[in-house]
Amino acid sequence: MSSTTSAKFLESSIGKKLLMGLTGLFLISFLVVHATLNSFIFAMDGGVLFNQGALFMATNPIIRIIEIVLFIGLILHAVQALILSLANQKARPVKYVVDGGKANSKWYARSMGILGSLLLMFLVVHLSHFWIGTKEAQLNGTIHEHNTYNEIIEVFHNPMLVIVYLLGVISLGYHLAHGFQSSFQTLGLNHPKYTPVIKKTGLCFSIIITVVFASMPLAVLFGCVK
Repeated sequence: MSSTTSAKFLESSIGKKLLMGLTGLFLISFLVVHATLNSFIFAMDGGVLFNQGALFMATNPIIRIIEIVLFIGLILHAVQALILSLANQKARPVKYVVDGGKANSKWYARSMGILGSLLLMFLVVHLSHFWIGTKEAQLNGTIHEHNTYNEIIEVFHNPMLVIVYLLGVISLGYHLAHGFQSSFQTLGLNHPKYTPVIKKTGLCFSIIITVVFASMPLAVLFGCVK
């Protein structure tokens, strides 16, 4: 496939949806790693294991390459979501008097644009508190002394920031509840036998991810993690 043909394919509706599905699956895989690292905070060892995990993520060259790919994937995913949402609105500029589709879909499946926007705002807050500090420590050559655990404890003692974080995590959960199965569907992985399993797996995955990410700020706020 030539570069011109590839560019035309990616600009097509099918190409955009395919890119959306692939970047979605990549982001899902990252969430597994991130949630595992977050769970280290419950080791109750004063943050030793958590900081070791954070240091590994910050200094491992493979992880750093994946981090770059992740940001590219995140941007592409958000841009493609916006493009597809605008294209759908343009295709149906006048709302139906009777929208029978609502009976066959969950509200969060119809609200991916809103949930995605909330999630994007949450990511900006999240990165400003944790990612930037780590990068500054790397640039200053103090990454081995950087204490991410203490940063988390300090941030999540603020109830307002915990609320913002929880709203973002809940948006993520609803986003995953639809996006997990949708990513497989976009890639053409539909089958009467396996699709119900994928849907149930996606629902369980979204619940687990939401609980893991939400439990950390709540545990800090209520003094379970010190």
